[in-house]
Amino acid sequence: MAGAISRLNAGTGGRPRSLTEPRAVQLVLIAASLGYLGIFLLLPLASVFAEALAKGFRVYWASITEPEALSAIRLTLVTAGISVPCNVVFGIAAAWAVTKFQFRGKDILITLIDLPFAVSPVIAGLIFVLLFGAHGWFGPWLQAHDIKLIFAVPGIVLATVFVTFPFVARELIPVMQSTGADQEEAALTLGAGGWSTFWRVTLPSVKWGLLYGVILCNARAMGEFGAVSVVSGHIRGLTNTIPLQVEILYNEYNFTAAFAVASLLTFLALITLAAKAWVERKYSHAP
Repeated sequence: MAGAISRLNAGTGGRPRSLTEPRAVQLVLIAASLGYLGIFLLLPLASVFAEALAKGFRVYWASITEPEALSAIRLTLVTAGISVPCNVVFGIAAAWAVTKFQFRGKDILITLIDLPFAVSPVIAGLIFVLLFGAHGWFGPWLQAHDIKLIFAVPGIVLATVFVTFPFVARELIPVMQSTGADQEEAALTLGAGGWSTFWRVTLPSVKWGLLYGVILCNARAMGEFGAVSVVSGHIRGLTNTIPLQVEILYNEYNFTAAFAVASLLTFLALITLAAKAWVERKYSHAP
């Protein structure tokens, strides 16, 4: 039997014949894949930069450095700078609880982690308006204490945290499950404390999964539109993030400025893809 398999594989370069296809089929599949990527990915990316630079670099630079654009960039960075660390802390804690302990409600916790994937971002924004808006459940109390969440930066941060918090946890849970608890138990047996075990054993073993989750979380935080659009109020220079600024400019038929600002998000997406590919390659070669 082994000899028959060897003779079968010998004519296909050592690969099972069922895994090979005629050269023509391979070329058709490759061409179809490249054509699909070219039409739906590369062509739109190229058109964004082409439209952004259609009137020259001076106009492009003026579009992305005007006060409202700079305010949108700052708010986007602030929102991501707050929401991503919050979700890192939550993701590590949730993944640790799910993978290291057995407790009642564990399945419910896993379901809640996945909830933002199932709920539309627009619905998520409406939930925060219902809770913290002027006529919401906590609205009168917030107004009485001069606390403004909706149509302000805190509401934008809350909405962004909600739609992005599954990313870190969902990346860490399978990684922690695959590594098991043997290393932590050995460290505790040798006298290491809880924090020492976490920093010296657990965190290094999941660092690539954590970094991968942070990259995805940051990309979603900077590009979020639906939930942020509902809670922001679209106040120029105050509550507009980059995606909202693009929408306003496009609706005003200021296409060059709209594409110029959109090119910033496109550039961010390219950096995210490069970082994602680097992390995947590092993680695949990690011991």
